[in-house]
Amino acid sequence: MKIFYRPEQTALKNADCMSPSAQKPAQVVASWLSLHPTADLIGFEPLTRTDLALAHDRNYVNGVLDLEIPNGFGNKLPEIADSLLYTTGSFYAAACHAFTTKESAASPTSGFHHAGYDSGGGFCTFNGLMIAAQKLRQEQGAASVGILDLDRHYGDGTDDITWRLGLENYIVHYTFGGERITQGNAEEWLQNLPGILDRFAACDVVLYQAGADPHVHDPLGGILTTEQLYERDRIVFRTFLDLGVPVAWNLAGGYQKPLRKVLDIHDNTARAFVAAFG
Repeated sequence: MKIFYRPEQTALKNADCMSPSAQKPAQVVASWLSLHPTADLIGFEPLTRTDLALAHDRNYVNGVLDLEIPNGFGNKLPEIADSLLYTTGSFYAAACHAFTTKESAASPTSGFHHAGYDSGGGFCTFNGLMIAAQKLRQEQGAASVGILDLDRHYGDGTDDITWRLGLENYIVHYTFGGERITQGNAEEWLQNLPGILDRFAACDVVLYQAGADPHVHDPLGGILTTEQLYERDRIVFRTFLDLGVPVAWNLAGGYQKPLRKVLDIHDNTARAFVAAFG
């Protein structure tokens, strides 16, 4: 299991926020290593402002990083700003590795899909999914990138950037939050998931957000049980393995307290990944 991680992607301050995502990467990696001690931790180069501007308005990029515009958490903490070139860098490194080597990889990052072209919110500042997709297209020659967003909430920022930049013929996007899924029809959705994944069969790479907030006990979720979330991830990884489509995956959502409950969900995703890819 290859994990693209540097300590700089973990913000050291943001404790008063409902979302733990800025401070979560280090704790997720520690938990994963306790399960898979032989996992490979791989470094990477942080992205640049120019990279972020491939998917965002440059004035927005500069305003956030210069602490003049609030980030997606609604504050101007330098600790958050300092981490952003590393969180997006981690995800792009995983995506580039998957695209170029056809070997799936993980990025312990979150806080992407609500970030639009010139705005952030919902604990998302820069859209690492769309930045990675743009860099893969412009620098690596990707012809089609899939974004499988199984966070509880609608990936509005991803759609905003796709439409603003005219990327509808390049991006294949599915967002769980755009469906009317409840506890009552969760099993039906799981049964239909392989058919949803078939839409990505022609993609060069799939960027998968393995959201923890659909969990039945999540304060912003309330849909899938722990067992159903594991089955979701098992289906995703196994299907893409069978289709021969490499996956770069990350984390999304997860608001239960204590954080250990969220880490357990991310651990289950790692278990499903290792079971499929080794």
